[in-house]
Amino acid sequence: MNFTGPKVKKSRALGVALTPKAQKYMRNRPYPPGQHGQRRRRRPSDYGVQLLEKQRLRFQYNISESQLSKAYKMAARMPGSTGDNLVQLLEVRMDALVLRAGLAPTIYAARQYVTHGHFRLNGKKASIPSQRLKPGDIITVREKSQKSPIFNESSPSGVVAPYMTVDLANYSAKFDYLPPREEIPIICAEHLVVEFYSR
Repeated sequence: MNFTGPKVKKSRALGVALTPKAQKYMRNRPYPPGQHGQRRRRRPSDYGVQLLEKQRLRFQYNISESQLSKAYKMAARMPGSTGDNLVQLLEVRMDALVLRAGLAPTIYAARQYVTHGHFRLNGKKASIPSQRLKPGDIITVREKSQKSPIFNESSPSGVVAPYMTVDLANYSAKFDYLPPREEIPIICAEHLVVEFYSR
């Protein structure tokens, strides 16, 4: 599911900037949207806190509830911390790594670029945003797409993650290693997401 609603409003509701534009607005209005946004709110319940963290994680990766639930079940079966496993599983998605390589300005743009077939993975066409990559995989911009302004105006368009090596001259990015939780640039208390799903 690709969220198509107002990103700034959603960002203010979640307390996490989902786009660069939202970041700018949230500096001026660091409170929830709506006419009652500035009012003092009641302390949320434990369920409310867990739900907010789950939604924060979901919207930062722009995935559906069923995709997140499926990823949680997979993470729970893996050895180690379920929360760390969950974030790592989401981070190795094709669209997330396109964003981390600086080849897209937002997760929403990354998903669209992948769906529209702008990339190749290890030389083969890749148009599924949810496919998971392995260390050593190489993402390249398709030759026809290299002439597009979206890959030339401000490439890379964001901060490149330490687990990605970007070769601007060849329009490519290599996924070097599975990142530890502290290197993954998302705002989320994943233990609360685990608590939400393990109720």
